[in-house]
Amino acid sequence: MNKSAKKAIKTAVGIGAAAASAYLLVGNAFYYLTLTRRGLNSSIADKYMTSNTGTDEKTIHLNSELDQGKIWFDRADKEKLVIRSTHKKKNLHADYLLPKMDSDIFVVLIHGYSSAPRNMGVYAKHYIELGYNVLTPSMNGHADSETQRITMGWEDRLDIIDWINYIVEEYPESKIILHGVSMGSATTMMALGEELPKNVTVAIADCGFTSIWDIFDQKISKMVNIPGNPILRSANNVNKVISGFDFKKASAIEQLKKAQVPTLFIHGEEDTFVPFEMLQNLYDAAACEKDMVTIPEAPHARNSIVNPDLYWTSVDNFIKKYI
Repeated sequence: MNKSAKKAIKTAVGIGAAAASAYLLVGNAFYYLTLTRRGLNSSIADKYMTSNTGTDEKTIHLNSELDQGKIWFDRADKEKLVIRSTHKKKNLHADYLLPKMDSDIFVVLIHGYSSAPRNMGVYAKHYIELGYNVLTPSMNGHADSETQRITMGWEDRLDIIDWINYIVEEYPESKIILHGVSMGSATTMMALGEELPKNVTVAIADCGFTSIWDIFDQKISKMVNIPGNPILRSANNVNKVISGFDFKKASAIEQLKKAQVPTLFIHGEEDTFVPFEMLQNLYDAAACEKDMVTIPEAPHARNSIVNPDLYWTSVDNFIKKYI
């Protein structure tokens, strides 16, 4: 082999190594920014991975209404609950809101990405006023969670099952409602694909996504238009090493095919953060008894604020069919 050929091979190897290194670095960066607690607080993640952060009059009004719910939550009678996870060496944390009357109905409120239990105040207030018990767990990598990793609902589904089993053990005659918003909705739907106690009577899935792969693919495509989405493929490889699961297999669609709990699907017609089109795919996949409601003019995760009458009438009527 002449010197020119050897030089060409060395150059090619060097380029290949540099490309592989860049591929890994990009995947690591995306994983850090989106799936770790510290990364979630960065300016880049805040720009591309959170919703309803605009300065227009409508967004400000809707966020103000959400803030009122947070204030109510902070002032509500509640206690901190801690249980041991059955699938990881961590404790699970939740806020338990105390009802004004005895009830055997429990609502597990499941918050979304970059959110927290107190952000579910609007929903908790409604259920407390109905006299229901309300449990609001901290999702992985959020609020009181002891985990730094964010799993977009997939590992969280097992945490929710631990909380369900805790409620059933303490209150064997309980009737349990799962109500999730955004990532919390995906968590709800993913949990529905597992074997659940008969106490779980009904589920509300508000503006959830079809799979982790799908929602990240949609987000990355908005940032950069690269065929084949190598950023996502690299991040998926990093996630498989760190968290042990594949984005594509973490699918609400596939889990809903095994669901047996009656489920109400809700989505805002102006939701571009979790595309409105995902609603029909989720609804069609669900093997359980089901219904659907869409909220006109509602952006992401603001359905109950844009049209509370339609939202809560639909939710309450659906629940009454099964409880």
